[in-house]
Amino acid sequence: MKSLHILGSKEMGGAERWLVRFVRAMARHGESVEVIVRRDSDLARHHLDGVDMRESPMRTVWDPLSRWELSRLIAASGAPIVQTYMGRATRLTHLKRGRGKVHLSRLGGYYKLTPFRHAHAWIGNTKGLCDWMIQGGLPAERVHHITNFADPAKPLDPEEQHALRQQLMLLPEDWLIVTAGRLIDVKGQATLIDAFSQLPAELAGKRLRLAILGDGPLREALETQARQLGIADRVHFAGWQHDPAPWFHLADMVAFPSRDAETLGNVILEAWAYGKPLACTAFRGAREIAHHGQDAWVSPCDDADALAAGMREIITNDDLQRDMIRAGAGRIEAEFGEAAVIGQYRALYAQLLDNR
Repeated sequence: MKSLHILGSKEMGGAERWLVRFVRAMARHGESVEVIVRRDSDLARHHLDGVDMRESPMRTVWDPLSRWELSRLIAASGAPIVQTYMGRATRLTHLKRGRGKVHLSRLGGYYKLTPFRHAHAWIGNTKGLCDWMIQGGLPAERVHHITNFADPAKPLDPEEQHALRQQLMLLPEDWLIVTAGRLIDVKGQATLIDAFSQLPAELAGKRLRLAILGDGPLREALETQARQLGIADRVHFAGWQHDPAPWFHLADMVAFPSRDAETLGNVILEAWAYGKPLACTAFRGAREIAHHGQDAWVSPCDDADALAAGMREIITNDDLQRDMIRAGAGRIEAEFGEAAVIGQYRALYAQLLDNR
């Protein structure tokens, strides 16, 4: 069945990356998908080649012209399922019940619920988020839990890998820690930089390096922090990566230091998919999906000392690394595979259309 997906963000972030992964996966599984994104956004310019895409201004959530323009595109679409992401797209989308289309809103965070209440049904990507929506007054029978899936690891390109190693001036004995996410407070990169500064320049015969993928308003402050801690020569700010796959291939370990408000954390799934040991913090999403000492080393949020100790334990313990990699791969296969998650969306769409 055809589905229409709407997101009004201007820049890339976790929700935007998920949209790209999701609609491409739906297409691979034979589903018809159409996308409406904000005009001149990063999504429109760089990420949706080959996808049936329209652009809409979506200037502000209060703009009646934006709402009218978006409503025309929705009406012109033959999709009976209209799935919105984040606040802007959801607030601009208003569909009357019983008119043939179902408005499904996907929440990726603990947002104020008022702008989302007019949707016909809601998806949360963690059980905790679904419980929170129900506690906030949304009807339990219309709140649905479907987790994210991990993209299969992209094939390794040896030439690209060699060029990246040269760019970073990595030696064979170097140990590269990779983290990814927008440079904003909830992602906790300041804690990671503090923790990294507590590790020696060399550990267990390995020179330690840290690559931070992402961009955002905290970049200057984080770069200043690294300089003040005397580790700027060992920390590489890579900026936003349209394709982080080469970095995950190159990584010896993935770190994900988010603060408690982080809802799920796709980087956890990416670490498992690429077969990398993982050090993360005990934010909401990690408490739900990560198992300390098995598929991740989980330390308290905002605790640089504990995160440093966890990274040290992974780096110096070859058996732990192997066990984590094996357990993470098992989690992907059993719980976070693409086909299983797409099947859950198909079933939900059919259920919603039967009940409209």
